[in-house]
Amino acid sequence: MRLTDFRVLTFDCYGTLIDWESGLFDALRPLIARAAVTPPREDVLAAFAQLESRQEAATPAMKYSDLLAEVHAQLARSWHVVPDPAADAAFGASVGAWPAFDDTVAALRYLQQHYKLVILSNVDRASFAASLPRLGVTFDAVFTAQDIGSYKPDPRNFTYMLEKLAAMGLARSDILHTAQSLFHDHAPANAAGLASAWIDRRQDAAGWGATSPPPPGVHYDFRFASMAAMAAAHQAAHQAE
Repeated sequence: MRLTDFRVLTFDCYGTLIDWESGLFDALRPLIARAAVTPPREDVLAAFAQLESRQEAATPAMKYSDLLAEVHAQLARSWHVVPDPAADAAFGASVGAWPAFDDTVAALRYLQQHYKLVILSNVDRASFAASLPRLGVTFDAVFTAQDIGSYKPDPRNFTYMLEKLAAMGLARSDILHTAQSLFHDHAPANAAGLASAWIDRRQDAAGWGATSPPPPGVHYDFRFASMAAMAAAHQAAHQAE
């Protein structure tokens, strides 16, 4: 299997292209400052991951900005902070402020010369639209949890995407799913029979950060430390042909 075997890259956005852990943590700083005890960064991310995945499973039709606001309120209760609906809403609206990784734009612009680029994201349409200017490209298709009515790792998200791409003339074998989260993306991509590339953004960090631990047996076909490394690997493979 080679990177040049595919026609389309389907991306998770947050964690892969957008530095969602930095964005999340920065947006949580006001709440952390009000907490009785200051938790370490990795503990904050792990607490968020647990509450977010639980809420996504419980309320699959909830818009992501509202879901973030609910998770913020739950974190506040767990840290014994006085409820503040305005602060909850501000966190829910913070997605557009989350930064892109430094290598994202250049890598996407290179890869767009060789593939169709598609987003499969757990956010809502407005939140993704707020992030789009940070990504530097126009995508061939964007599929959000709001469009689908469920959140990854629900298999419905991948079924929806595959059906939409099939209507565009793209087969399952044309697709390389490219993502950071083994839990949200690679496990359901495995179940859907898709090849996948792991962008291992947390390679030097312990634990799983802002995502839940992956299930046993999850696998991937390619592994890169960054989008820049993936683009460089494609360039080398393309030149060797």
